[in-house]
Amino acid sequence: MPRRSRPTIIVASLLAAACLGAGGGAVAYSQLHDNGSSTVVKQVTVEQADQASAAPLSVNQIYRRAYRGVVEITVTEPATSGTPFGGSGGTQQAQGSGWVNDSDGHIVTNDHVVDGATSVSVRLANGARYPATVVGTDPSTDLAVIKIDAPASQLHPLTVADSSTLVVGSPVVAIGSPFGLEGTITSGIISSLHREIEAPNNFTIEDAIQTDAAINHGNSGGPLLDLSGRVIGVNAQIKSDSGGNEGVGFAVPSSTVRTIVSELLQKGSVQHAYLGVSLSANGSARIDAISPGQAAQKAGLQAGDVVIRIDGATVTSGSQLRGAIDGHKPGDKVRITVRRSGAEKTVTVTLGTRPASAS
Repeated sequence: MPRRSRPTIIVASLLAAACLGAGGGAVAYSQLHDNGSSTVVKQVTVEQADQASAAPLSVNQIYRRAYRGVVEITVTEPATSGTPFGGSGGTQQAQGSGWVNDSDGHIVTNDHVVDGATSVSVRLANGARYPATVVGTDPSTDLAVIKIDAPASQLHPLTVADSSTLVVGSPVVAIGSPFGLEGTITSGIISSLHREIEAPNNFTIEDAIQTDAAINHGNSGGPLLDLSGRVIGVNAQIKSDSGGNEGVGFAVPSSTVRTIVSELLQKGSVQHAYLGVSLSANGSARIDAISPGQAAQKAGLQAGDVVIRIDGATVTSGSQLRGAIDGHKPGDKVRITVRRSGAEKTVTVTLGTRPASAS
C-alpha cells in the first residue's frame, strides 16, 4: 500500500490555471485554487512573540528545543479512482505533520490532513506510534485537533506565541515531514503578514503568515516557529507553478489557532458568524451579491452597497469587513452602515451561521 506525503494545499498561479483539479481532502494529490492572486479544556502557554525580549536561538537550538513536540501523522483513506496510487475499492496512505498541544495527548494539525481519513496514527519523535482519534475539525480555518493516548512523559507540548506582534523580516523555522522525511527543519523569514488564503471549504482565512522557509508536501499541519522555538503558525499552503517549494508558503496564524483549538477541544466543531454577501474582487467592501435568505438580505442590504462602518468602526476594505464579522458569533447583532446611491443607511443585522462551504 503506497504511502504519500500529505500535500500542503497548492495555490496555483495564473500561469498554472489550466491545471486546476479537485483535490478535496485526499492525501497525495494537490488541491489547486486559481484565486487570481499571484486555530479551553486545557490551557496552553501563551507568550508574546516579541523576539527582542529574549536572546534569539540558533536554528540548531530551536530544533533541539522543539523537535520532540512535532509529530508525523499517517492517514488511511479510500483510494481515489484514476490516480496512480490505487483504484476504487482499495485504500491508500499518506503523511502529514502536527504538533503536541498539551500533555493530554491533543495534537494540532490541518483539517485537510485528516479530512476523509478512515484511520489516523501519530509517530512521535522517539519513534513510538499511536492510533489517533479526531477530536474536531474546522474547514473554515483548515485546522484540526486529534488525540493519542500516550504517556505524558513522551509528550512535549510546544509553547504558542502571540502572532499579532510579528513583524515582516523576522527569522522563522518550520519543522515537519516533507515527503515523509520526518523531523526536517527549514529556515527563512516572515515574507509578509495579513495575507488572505483560501480554506478547504472555499471561505477566506484572514491574516495568514507568508514565509520563504521551505514548505513541501507533508509539511501540512506542522509548526512555524519563532527564534524562541514558539509556535507562531500552522503551515498549510504553498503557492507554486511546479507543485514544489518556490519560497512562497503560508501558515495559519497562532492567534487564530488558539481560538479555534480551544473551541474544538470544548465542542468538537466551530460555528462562524455569517453575513451572507459576496464582496467585490478589487478588495473593497462593496457588496456584489446577496445570498438569498441569509442575514444581509433579511436586514435589507443590497448589491451595490458599500460598507463603511460596523458598530461605528470605520471599514475601508473587504478584509476589514470579513475580520469584523469573524470577531462575532452567530446570533450576534451588529449595526452596519453602508453608502447607497450617495447616501448613508444604517441597518441592524442578526448574524447567521456560516454554511459548510462557500457557493
